[in-house]
Amino acid sequence: QVQLVESGGGLVQAGGSLRLSCTASGRTSSARTMTWFRQRPGKEREFVAAINWSATLTNYADSVKGRFTISKDNAKNTVYLQMNSLNPEDTAIYYCAGGIVWPGIRQESYNYWGQGTQVTVSS
Repeated sequence: QVQLVESGGGLVQAGGSLRLSCTASGRTSSARTMTWFRQRPGKEREFVAAINWSATLTNYADSVKGRFTISKDNAKNTVYLQMNSLNPEDTAIYYCAGGIVWPGIRQESYNYWGQGTQVTVSS
């Protein structure tokens, strides 16, 4: 089993930045691909960004390319999502997920999920 705990969400004005964190515990070898998804109000959960175990590969949704950066610190079992130039359309609950498939853009690829953290961007 892998436990994932997100943090770092909050309220920010448009144009601002936030950094989300996701810390894994337990059998972390079962979460070699770490990914952020989000669920915007009234919409289905969608892929945001993924990173592989060695941090040599990253993948981003087109909607966040150039604004968001995913990174990780294996020593801390933590994945980060740096979000810059935020706009109201980024308002969502952000979820961290862990799995073994790359690039893992489908929710069905993941067995482990965090509880989510709310990000609200005001205009």
